[in-house]
Amino acid sequence: MEPQPLVAEQRAWLAENLTRGIPPELLAERLVKEGVEPATARAAVAAARSHPAVVAATRVTRRQGAFRALFETYSVLHRQSGWHQRLERRADISASEFFERYYFAHRPVILQGLMKDWPAMESWRPERLAERFGDVQVEVMAGRESDPVHDLEPERFRSVIPLRDFIQRLLTGGPTNDFYLTARNFALERPELRGMLDDLRPLEGFLRPVRDRTVKLWVGPAGTLTSLHHDLSNILFAQVHGRKHFKLIPSFELHCLYNQHGVWSQVDATRPDLERFPAYRDVDVVEAVLEPGELLFIPVGWWHWVHALDVSVSVSFQTFEVPGGNTPWRLL
Repeated sequence: MEPQPLVAEQRAWLAENLTRGIPPELLAERLVKEGVEPATARAAVAAARSHPAVVAATRVTRRQGAFRALFETYSVLHRQSGWHQRLERRADISASEFFERYYFAHRPVILQGLMKDWPAMESWRPERLAERFGDVQVEVMAGRESDPVHDLEPERFRSVIPLRDFIQRLLTGGPTNDFYLTARNFALERPELRGMLDDLRPLEGFLRPVRDRTVKLWVGPAGTLTSLHHDLSNILFAQVHGRKHFKLIPSFELHCLYNQHGVWSQVDATRPDLERFPAYRDVDVVEAVLEPGELLFIPVGWWHWVHALDVSVSVSFQTFEVPGGNTPWRLL
């Protein structure tokens, strides 16, 4: 039997990693593990290396090497500082110290003690939300487990359900990633739910007091999972009920994240395939469990993966009290 050629997905993967500078022998070894005959794998790698499109793409990538070298310098400085090994928790920090030490330094931090007077800590318990707003029809993302890349086509997963039924399902259905009320559902823009904003308290000096669509609500069962991605602005993420496990990776390690689709990485941070995505070996991952009453500052562009450990209610903010407002990352 003649050796079978590579399938399209394998050829695309091979071309991408060659242009990234991954050693050809490592790529051939990966193909062999996928069942490709060794001689065929070596021939495919050699052919891809000499293909005009790969040669041209490699040339462009090398011209961009200065940017990658700068990113790698930031990574080295990050490791030398020791920040790659820990995510600080700071209690009752002042706004001025937060901005100087974390916001402007582009460094994540968990803030404690700033939510202790929020009525939401009690009134946003799922059972209470069902009592107060149970008849309200809310949009949720449902059927997520049918497609591992559901985040790339969110319109296919929108569903409408009474809030009472949604909460009953998340309280009794056990851990699942199949349904989730996320920022994409804009729940707090519904007139019937605007009263929920009264249960929050201003974070004076940290955030500008707003009640617009920049305030995002997240409600879901244990087991909800948000794949590795980055946001286009700085985020302050408040955990009101339940716990969430976060993994964060610096923005300047973008070149290791296999980012082909918008703000999403191809890497599964739960079980990263280091043979398929070898550059991911070089990333610095810092982890923490966000407890009720804690806020996580996620700097613009920082990659994050999120897994709910319990039935969870969260809210996020973007209107930082800085001159000119929140600094965006404008994708080309």
